[in-house]
Amino acid sequence: MKKGIIILFAATLGLAACNNYKKGPGGLMYQIHKDGGNEKIKEGDIVKLNFTQKNERDSIMFSTYDIDQAQIFPVGKKVYAGDMNDVLYLFGEGDSATFKLNLDTMAKYSGQPKPPTAGKDTYLVFTVKVEKVLKKAANEADSTFQKKAQEFFQKDYTDNIAKIKGAEAGKIKTFVDDNKLKTQTTASGLQYVIITPGSAQKAVLGDTLMLKYTGKLLTKASDGSERIFDTTDEKIAKAAKIHNPMAQYVPRAFTLGAAIPGFDEGIQLIGKGGKIHLIIPSLLAYGESGNPQGKIAPFSPLSFEVEIVDIKKPTGVPAAPVAPPVPTAPVK
Repeated sequence: MKKGIIILFAATLGLAACNNYKKGPGGLMYQIHKDGGNEKIKEGDIVKLNFTQKNERDSIMFSTYDIDQAQIFPVGKKVYAGDMNDVLYLFGEGDSATFKLNLDTMAKYSGQPKPPTAGKDTYLVFTVKVEKVLKKAANEADSTFQKKAQEFFQKDYTDNIAKIKGAEAGKIKTFVDDNKLKTQTTASGLQYVIITPGSAQKAVLGDTLMLKYTGKLLTKASDGSERIFDTTDEKIAKAAKIHNPMAQYVPRAFTLGAAIPGFDEGIQLIGKGGKIHLIIPSLLAYGESGNPQGKIAPFSPLSFEVEIVDIKKPTGVPAAPVAPPVPTAPVK
């Protein structure tokens, strides 16, 4: 009986949440959490947004909070009622809201079918915070406005990067403490824990190593999950939702000297059969640029758990290493 009451209560809450949404054009549904009371966004404004994109099963598809970078872009003219630009016209600086974009409406006007990942979903769900709206003043020349916007957001970006850089040491300490790791630190700043030292045979520059590994960021995602960006373990890849059906989940080949500095340094600390946990500061990883695929933000320290399965000496013309799937993990 109690179980039935709980289910009924949960269903009532879900219905109430749905009823809180207002209906907009084109099948749009939205809910304003906070109204900053400022002038609404218009076509031509430049906005800075933080947002989380989910499917209807509440799985996070993308979050600006996970990459520590808000999105900045000019607001265009709406193409159809209920499109992304039409949605933004409802909000102003300081507002936060959740809205649902109708996938069928998007497919109808874009001419593109619903993505296979959408399944039976009707909506894409966005929770948005409008951080900044830069508006063009009356009679202001386009060139003047563009210059003002460029200067403003360049400073904003620089300040944000400085903030992220300043937080890196704290991220590393928190990760080490939370995982109760007793690390050693090299002169370069690489931290490591040798799990199994392996044999006396160690790799030297030019050797090809067959590796099992998992790479992740030190901070968790918005939903509390670990932010794994590459692995040779198929089970881990599936759990992290980064599984690539085209990839072979077997030990992968890397040539020593062709990886990011912290990875190269770390795998030389163990021998064949060895296992090591590396905590690599961004200076020894992807630095102030992050990685090209956008999975690793600027000044992101990384964690790698690595096992050396085999070490192969070069014979004749060295064979090219097997390229890991995108996003590449320890490759420069």
